[in-house]
Amino acid sequence: MNEAGIKSVLRKLFFFCLPTQTMRSRFIMKHSYEFRHIGGGIFWQSRLYPADPDLISIGDNVFITADVSFITHDTVRNMLNIKYATNIFKRNLGCIEVGDNVMIGSGTKILLNVRIGSNVIIGAGSIVTKDIPDNCVAAGIPCKVIGSFDDFVSRRKEIIEYKTPKEYWDEFYNKKHKKYQ
Repeated sequence: MNEAGIKSVLRKLFFFCLPTQTMRSRFIMKHSYEFRHIGGGIFWQSRLYPADPDLISIGDNVFITADVSFITHDTVRNMLNIKYATNIFKRNLGCIEVGDNVMIGSGTKILLNVRIGSNVIIGAGSIVTKDIPDNCVAAGIPCKVIGSFDDFVSRRKEIIEYKTPKEYWDEFYNKKHKKYQ
């Protein structure tokens, strides 16, 4: 491994060890030159630093929650080159673009050659294999549009009260108890 490769590994290890999302967000902003683009107001909770940040563009006000992966390449070429004792299969690379005002749920994987529009919420555990348009809520495997961003915002505006943990638990058990009657 050359010096640049060693520095890259050390940077990713250091990033992984940062204890808070605030520290990780600041690290991303400090190293934004490594990315195609990093907008303002980014929240980076994930401990995973992308393998190819120069192939990733992220807009303003983007929330990247725990364990989100940006996958800008595949390694099938390695298996094929070994299987066929050749070196004709090349690395498959692609870009990822994330618009403005986006929340990407925990455990989401975003594959190469995908654009996520602006004003989008991606549900936790999704695998984004195709473009996601502006102004929507999307989730699933594969990720697909499941609702309107504006409808989601309207429903969330209705949640205005704060409850104590006991009240949340009481509500939880009451709903579960009714469900099984």
